[in-house]
Amino acid sequence: MKIGPRYKICRRLGDRVFGKCQTTKFTVSGTAKKVISKRGRRGQSEYGQQLLEKQKARMTYALTERTFSNYVKKARATKGGDPNTELYKLLESRLDNTVYRLGLAATRLAARQTVSHGHILVNGKKVTIPSYQIRKDEVIQIRPGSRDNGKFKELEERLKTATIPEWLVYDLVKNEGQVKGLPGLGSSELTLNFGAILEYYSRV
Repeated sequence: MKIGPRYKICRRLGDRVFGKCQTTKFTVSGTAKKVISKRGRRGQSEYGQQLLEKQKARMTYALTERTFSNYVKKARATKGGDPNTELYKLLESRLDNTVYRLGLAATRLAARQTVSHGHILVNGKKVTIPSYQIRKDEVIQIRPGSRDNGKFKELEERLKTATIPEWLVYDLVKNEGQVKGLPGLGSSELTLNFGAILEYYSRV
């Protein structure tokens, strides 16, 4: 997926949706102030706010419009579940996102490349589909033959400081991650308004 200039997108969306926009360089450049000021814009229509939330979510997970809208359809079609929670689960349970959440890649785009290039095993089997939906108790690890790859050179240090969500756990001794449960909307790091996103798609 081609994204474009990330600083400009962060300014337009009013949020730091990319890792590049969470750096000290971005903060001291004055761009961060523009991001904050955009959050407080007045006069934006309800539809405009919903569109903004949808774009923020799509860019956060680095998905095409078609892929993202398909997740919305699946979330709505789930019987007996809350569409907001189901959409969040579908997005967070992608294998590329899980690899990112475990700290095995610095960004979601890097995690997607890591998966598609065959560096990741799920329950001991190579999975090269970034959209693969992980399940409870599955074990995720870097393929033994890939551990000397340059992209994992700083992995050990990154894992020591990684903030891993409560539904995942990483064993530094075994060098493997495990899915303890499924992601829920109660996550403290959640900054997206899924209700507004679903409302947007009900109007288009």
